[in-house]
Amino acid sequence: MRLSIHHLTRYSFDEPVTHGLQRLRLTPKSTSGQRIVEWSMTLEGGTAQAEYDDQNHNRTTLISVLPGARELTIACAGAVETADQAGVIGRHAGHLPLWHFLDQTPATQPGPRMRALVSGLPAEDDSVATLHRLSASVLEAVEYASGHTDVETSAEEALSSGRGVCQDHAQIFVACARMLGVPARYVSGYLMMNDRVEQEAGHAWAEAHVDGLGWVGFDVSNGISPDRRYVRVATGRDYREAAPVTGISYGARDHAMHVRLAVEQQHVEQ
Repeated sequence: MRLSIHHLTRYSFDEPVTHGLQRLRLTPKSTSGQRIVEWSMTLEGGTAQAEYDDQNHNRTTLISVLPGARELTIACAGAVETADQAGVIGRHAGHLPLWHFLDQTPATQPGPRMRALVSGLPAEDDSVATLHRLSASVLEAVEYASGHTDVETSAEEALSSGRGVCQDHAQIFVACARMLGVPARYVSGYLMMNDRVEQEAGHAWAEAHVDGLGWVGFDVSNGISPDRRYVRVATGRDYREAAPVTGISYGARDHAMHVRLAVEQQHVEQ
């Protein structure tokens, strides 16, 4: 399947920016199950300073906000060929050893709620079945509901509240998988919806490393493993390491962010 993606992020600052830096992870990975046909990024109110692969092998663009800017616009567009591999990405690659993905971060640090969730999982010889059971348990414990968590909410906090979004589901799964001794990581990317083209934000899911298969994806929010409707963009130990945009700015005390995203199938003439 060929997916067409248009993703626009606009920041409006209450005062002119004196100095600002943004780290962008908005370029999809060329990896197992997907091929980048074309991809472009344009900026208004900022300039690209450097491009590199970070420690998680994410294509990263470092930009500076133009001094005096009141608005920054980041527009990405492209096409990606995808294939359904039942969520299997395969062998581990990149700069980091597998054991690195067993380490918890402040965002995934387990508390009593996560320990209780893991202890309630039935013992199974099939690790894939265990991970699917974990995914279902997380979704059962945390209702998908926006407006109750934000990017600073930890996995334990989201589990305790019982409500969250895909970011929270992914971080809870990652934390619990690590408690089971399974290397796990957070994934940010895009998902083509069956019922609409326009979306309010990108998507997030998790991957766990299974002996004999390698990395396998689990979309907790939808209760499935990723298929050809999914596009992987960035991975990391938690949301912050895979976040589409992170950065700092000086001069402006506050800002508003507006996102426009469209993901749809692109029909190719034979």
